[in-house]
This record gives sequence, C-alpha cells and structure tokens, in this order.
Amino acid sequence: MTIVPLVTTSILTAWAINHEKILRELPIEWWLGVTFILTLASSTALTPPTFLALVYGYFLGWSSLPMLFVLNIGAISIIYVSAHFLHAASVRNYLIQVYPQVGSLLRRFYKNELRLIFFAKLSPVLPFAITNLFFAMAGARFKQVLTGGTLGMIPRTLLAVWAGKEAQDIRYLLEHPNEGLATKIVLIALIIISTVGIGYFFKDKSMVES
Repeated sequence: MTIVPLVTTSILTAWAINHEKILRELPIEWWLGVTFILTLASSTALTPPTFLALVYGYFLGWSSLPMLFVLNIGAISIIYVSAHFLHAASVRNYLIQVYPQVGSLLRRFYKNELRLIFFAKLSPVLPFAITNLFFAMAGARFKQVLTGGTLGMIPRTLLAVWAGKEAQDIRYLLEHPNEGLATKIVLIALIIISTVGIGYFFKDKSMVES
C-alpha cells in the first residue's frame, strides 16, 4: 500500500503529460465519472488523493474542490467498510491477548479519536489508505474517522489545488510537486503540526489510565 501508489503515480504522470490536450477538453460530466473511478482507486491505495488534487487543480482550478472532497470522503468510507471484511474486531482481540499494552493504547485512543485522526491526516507524509485502514481496524467510530479525516485533508487538498492552479506546465508540476518556497514552508508546517499533535497523544498524562 506504500509502493503501489508510487508506481501508479508514475504511470499516471506519464499519461497526463502525454495527453494534456485530451484532459483539457474533457467535459465536466467526464470529470465526474473519472472522480468516481479515482475514488475507488484511492480506496485501494492505487492513487494518492493529494497527487490527484494537483492534477485537478491544474486542469479545473478551484472548481475541482467539490469533486476532490467527495473523492476523499468516498474513499474514507469505502476503506472503513472494507475493514469489516478483514475481521477488524478479531484482529484487535488477538493483538490485545498477545500484547496487553495494545488494550491500554486503544482505550486512550478511543478517548480522543478525533484529535489523533485529524493530526494523522494532516501530515503530507502519512499514506492516505494506510492511515484510514489503521483507524478502521483500530475500531474508531465512523463519524470520527470521517470528520477527522476530512478536516485533516482540507489543508493538503487546498495546497495541492493551489499549486496545480498556479503551475504553467503540467510536466514540471508533476515532476516537481513541491516546487516553490511557499509550498515547501506550508508542507513543513503541516508535518510539524501533525507530528506535535500525534506526539502529544502519547505524552498527555491526562489520557493515561491509572
């Protein structure tokens, strides 16, 4: 789930560069259909939503935001439902039996699901599908996963769309997605905020059960 997105992203990058004219001429109805397909692809770790936001931003600008939000919400929902078929509850019970400290960690997590999910999804370096699957397998409530995941993805999505919208050439954009001082500063800030937020979860004494 980490390597596959790199491969598919490389393939999509090459395709988009060689078919820019076709993508520019696509009607909005086609973009809606493509968004549906890419929602399924993102839920199976084939395409990272942040990469897609760059492409959408380049071709559609800010008008692509509703489709990207639907894509993120849809992918999060599909992954959450898929965890049921992976017998998430059985996996948790097994881990708790083998590693008792897992139970304590999960109890702490349940007390503050929304905050941890938000900070995890805020980070540009944590894989989309893996983090969503992890929280679903951990037993997080769907409302918390959806809310925290959506709120955490908003800054990353806005940044990617802005970068795509401002780009003059799709080849340079996709080969240098983090180009520009402002983009780098925001990315570093998101990583720092995310790291501090997640780190606080493990250090917050008020969350440790006696």
